[in-house]
Amino acid sequence: MPPSSTLMTPSPLHLHPLKSATISMKQLRSYPPEISGSTRPRTTHALLRPHHRTNPLIWFSAFLCVILIVLLIATGVLTLIVFLVIKPRIPNFDTATASLNTIYLDSPTYLNSDLTFLANFSNPNTKIDVAFQYARIELYFFNRLIAAQALRPFAQRRGEARLQVIHMISSQVYLPPEIAAELVRQVRSNRVSYSVRATFRVRASLGVGHFSYWMYGRCQMELTSPPGGVLVARSCRTKR
Repeated sequence: MPPSSTLMTPSPLHLHPLKSATISMKQLRSYPPEISGSTRPRTTHALLRPHHRTNPLIWFSAFLCVILIVLLIATGVLTLIVFLVIKPRIPNFDTATASLNTIYLDSPTYLNSDLTFLANFSNPNTKIDVAFQYARIELYFFNRLIAAQALRPFAQRRGEARLQVIHMISSQVYLPPEIAAELVRQVRSNRVSYSVRATFRVRASLGVGHFSYWMYGRCQMELTSPPGGVLVARSCRTKR
């Protein structure tokens, strides 16, 4: 065979890896560099907001809120301890004696009457003083208001009792015909039923602390007919 027949031209397949490698390197150079521990994106500083100091007024307001919450919690705990340990009781309102001096109808439906009773106020607490800041006594006949009286404020020390004369006068009080007829019937039967309703605003004091509440007294009384009517039965209760 001729010598030239021993020479072989390189196959195109041997050039493909170099070409593909060259292309791959070009492609890799066109990609952005990877983020490593020492390299940070350029947008990091743009995303961070500038730091501002908190207004001292906001800190002061937050401090006041915390103090207020602590005081409220302490007050609630102290009140609970007082009620559990001392067990405060409300004063008692009662009557032991009463006299019905006059009852007459000026006309078929206008009432005139005179009732006197002895009210008993007692403070059953051994560690708490009370003060009656407001006191109003009302007299009813068959749920009809016929007289009312306000009492002056007064105070009671622990374990103290107070007696006070209450004079209830009804003058020209209109009564519906059916209620007036019932009053006449009771007077003739020598049994007259009156109802006393009392409303009080009480302030209780324990050392430097105090609290106030409303209290209500109810007394159902049965008296003989006037003149000289006396108390023959009663039922009294006090509640908040």
